[in-house]
Amino acid sequence: MDAETLPRGSVDSKVDRRQASMETNNQQELADAQDSKTDLVEQEEGKFHCADYLGMKDITQLVQAMAQSAEEYARLIWTRRWHVVPFHRLPAWLKDNELLLRGHRPQLYTLRACVRSIFRVHTETGNIWTHLLGCACFVAIAVFFVAQPSNHVQWQEKVVFSCFFSGAVMCMGFSCLLHTLLCHSELVSRIVNKLDYCGIALLTVGSFVPYIYYSFYCVFWAKMFYIILISMLGCGAIVVSMSDKFATPAFRSLRAIVFIALGLSGLIPCIHFICVNGFWPSVNDCSVGWLFLMAILYISGASIYAVRIPERLFPGRFDIWFQSHQILHVFVVAAALVHYHGVVKMANYRLTVGDCQLPAGFLFPKHPFDSIVLLQQLKVA
Repeated sequence: MDAETLPRGSVDSKVDRRQASMETNNQQELADAQDSKTDLVEQEEGKFHCADYLGMKDITQLVQAMAQSAEEYARLIWTRRWHVVPFHRLPAWLKDNELLLRGHRPQLYTLRACVRSIFRVHTETGNIWTHLLGCACFVAIAVFFVAQPSNHVQWQEKVVFSCFFSGAVMCMGFSCLLHTLLCHSELVSRIVNKLDYCGIALLTVGSFVPYIYYSFYCVFWAKMFYIILISMLGCGAIVVSMSDKFATPAFRSLRAIVFIALGLSGLIPCIHFICVNGFWPSVNDCSVGWLFLMAILYISGASIYAVRIPERLFPGRFDIWFQSHQILHVFVVAAALVHYHGVVKMANYRLTVGDCQLPAGFLFPKHPFDSIVLLQQLKVA
């Protein structure tokens, strides 16, 4: 029997029953949803009651704990996925060169993140890699030199050259450490800055040890006097470097002056050596020319760093590459290699001359200038 044969009242009653059934189902679903919502509210209230039970009755403590957790989570995310920032967004303790406008690392809260930043491009990338490669270069040279057999290189020469190698490796290693960990925190920044200045002083002192040793190979008093003098000046520079104020950007020029003065102190034994041996023999036989070139490289690099060229002339153009600090690093590595070459030539010259054949009273003279007179008499003879 189809719908057309049914009475109209019967059809309407079936439709009404279906609509009533649907409304009943909708009301039941709404009631279930309301019950679920009520259960969730009761669960949240239970959590707060549980928090009160655990001792966090003060709502401000709960908010502070939640904020601290959120901050730690944000730091973790920021450390893993950080982006370079402009200079004005850096914290005050991380601001050093306002002429580098963009490309700075933000504060990184873990040492691992700082180390991993070595492989990212930012304002410190060139500074890190110039001295990282230089440090590796001098480690390789030192291992090769010390590994030479004793009949080729005596232990005295190994000790003397090791002073220079140690100074070069520590200087460049501390510098690499500085530019890697500089952005970790203010405390770490101060520590690595002081290590960097100590490394500069150690390289300066270590460079003079073989130079003085071979320049005054047969003059014991002069050799000891100048080594002690340069060591004391180096210690003085290190003491000054320990001051927190000395590491601030305001004392950039003073830092350059202190270390330039430490380097220029080497002119005293150099002038003494030239007075004894003469200018051209000193240049040809004893590598004074190479030492002058080393001094020019050091002074040029320090001067460029102090006046901040080229970024002073073109702010924003040298944010990543070829900034003054990178140029200083390149000059330091080049000067150290030049110095090594010059000292090797001095050592070879000493091997060709042979042992000292000196008159009595030369090594331990009664008067410092007596050895100069005796040496001139020996040359005439």
